[in-house]
Amino acid sequence: MHLVRVAAAALNQTPLDWDGNQARILEAIRLARQQGVAVLCLPELCIPGYGCEDAFFGRGTILESWRVLQELLPETQGIVVALGLPIMHRAANYNAVCLVADGQIVGLVGKRFLAGDGIHYEPRWFKGWPAGKFVQWEHDGHSYPLGDQIFEVGGLRIGFEICEDAWVPNRPGVELASQGVDFICNPSASHFAFGKHEVRKQIVLNASRSFRATYVYSNFIGNESGRVIYDGECMIASIGHLIAEGPRLGYDDVYLTSAVVDVDLARMLHARTTYAPTVDDNVRRITRFDMKLPAADLPPHTVDPDDEQRNDKREEFSRAVALGLFDYLRKSRSRGFVVSLSGGADSAAVAYLVHLMVTLAVQELGVEATCARLGLPEGVCTTPRAIVRSLLTCVYQSTANSSATTRNAAAAVAEAVGAEFIEFDVDPLVRTYVSNVEAAIGRELSWQRDDIALQNIQARARAPGVWLLANLRGALLLATSNRSEAAVGYATMDGDTCGGLSPIAGIDKAFLRQWLRWVETEGPAGVGPMPALRAVNVQAPTAELRPSGAHQTDEDDLMPYPILDAIERAAIRDKLAPKEVYRVLASRFPQHSRDQMLLWVKRFFRLWSQNQWKRERYAPSFHLDDENLDPKTWCRFPILSGGFTHELAELEAFVKRDDG
Repeated sequence: MHLVRVAAAALNQTPLDWDGNQARILEAIRLARQQGVAVLCLPELCIPGYGCEDAFFGRGTILESWRVLQELLPETQGIVVALGLPIMHRAANYNAVCLVADGQIVGLVGKRFLAGDGIHYEPRWFKGWPAGKFVQWEHDGHSYPLGDQIFEVGGLRIGFEICEDAWVPNRPGVELASQGVDFICNPSASHFAFGKHEVRKQIVLNASRSFRATYVYSNFIGNESGRVIYDGECMIASIGHLIAEGPRLGYDDVYLTSAVVDVDLARMLHARTTYAPTVDDNVRRITRFDMKLPAADLPPHTVDPDDEQRNDKREEFSRAVALGLFDYLRKSRSRGFVVSLSGGADSAAVAYLVHLMVTLAVQELGVEATCARLGLPEGVCTTPRAIVRSLLTCVYQSTANSSATTRNAAAAVAEAVGAEFIEFDVDPLVRTYVSNVEAAIGRELSWQRDDIALQNIQARARAPGVWLLANLRGALLLATSNRSEAAVGYATMDGDTCGGLSPIAGIDKAFLRQWLRWVETEGPAGVGPMPALRAVNVQAPTAELRPSGAHQTDEDDLMPYPILDAIERAAIRDKLAPKEVYRVLASRFPQHSRDQMLLWVKRFFRLWSQNQWKRERYAPSFHLDDENLDPKTWCRFPILSGGFTHELAELEAFVKRDDG
């Protein structure tokens, strides 16, 4: 048996944090050496950080990345390490991986297929490395092998697929397998999305099975640069079997996942396959480097992790957003959060997620380490509840149209999560604004004539006070609008959309309500339920901006949330025209009349078109699935458009013909 221990590391990096990124890479190397790892795969672009955006155009980013690489070389004595960084060759930038062994650069591989969809914009900054091309790269007075190549180090053959390279049909792994590689390393920056864990796992398993190799997959963890959350999933699969899988959505900076592989056994199984190998090295250059690799022993038998919790959308949402908040708080150097707690579902969800953030962090790191990571004063926070109270302030802001029901619900939620609870009466501000405008225009405002304006001024009057409170405390104001509201503009700009971060803007209201009921009665694994949320869950969602006699509810103003979300997915995700959307909805919701469904479809398309400017102005939100509405990461739409006028006329004609 030829036993070798290989490893993948998940790193919580920050763009352009040169010292911090270098320290976390060194910690991964230290842990790997401690475990006797021979080959260590780190995430792509781990030196500068993946989310550097247009800073990749800066010459300084390229040079600093190279400087850090040079400083890391002496730390790789006796081990093989794959490090990601940007390089420039002939006036073009490339997303590259540098293989370092025993303190020396063995060579570099350029990413062939660039991610250019949705949140990814790699073709803006990089060029894809052309297939089959190899050069001697002259840099810094030295020459290095760069391009399509296989590395033979210490008798092991190592090849690379860099993130997106593995997600395309003509992936490099096919050529690597034909030349009998032992290991395919995949340094990735693969963002979190609901259910993506299982897709990613199948890619790794199928690659190891079909290529008859050991597949080593690394990834980032945490909120790296603001909108994107990485789940940190690292995997090692050998010949179709998952032999190691790292934790997901954790709070530490570095996680190492390692496994011992029998190289001889893998080669024997490769020899049995009908896969046609090449008999020479002409397909792809072989770059050789001699060194003695650490020996490994057979590990104890382990059981594959249970995927039931990993694939539960409610669990994923809870843990992803909580981790996103944790990293956003510390990386933005804010000293806490402020939430305008209305007593409704959205703001209650945001407050609970801050509570969950602290709970999960303390479970993994402990109280002292959590306080240290968040920059809290030593000795002040002695329990998770004390940490929440030091971080989270909830403010209930009443007007003449507010009810005791929402006030009591807000107070109950604030108490349950452990937040400081403050009450503002903003009705005097509302009356002042209204009287000033009435004096200026020479008439009284009325609900019959000025409904929307009178609703909006109440929401906007709530913004200055919580902004002031957040500023005084150096805290981050959290906006509470959800994705369903964003779709139809059912939010007041400079009112309930105010904030520096919008943590639930990526999730629809129908799921959010279902999730809150689950948290009330069951809750995340290891955390348990929060019964106080019943005060929120028993209410029909309402903006509570009209007089109480109007009995205002969100769904009366818009449509039932399940229908709104179904229309949004059909129209925006699937890009169906109004007529096709109507047909899908009529089939899916036969309990509603054709006239009612026609009204809702028309309302959605009109509101969607009118409110793109609002979606452009939302505070940054977390990317939670690959069908969100954020124009900066996923769904671009013109601010000014024809508003589907022609298409909606076609829809009306279609329904009338069908009725006739």
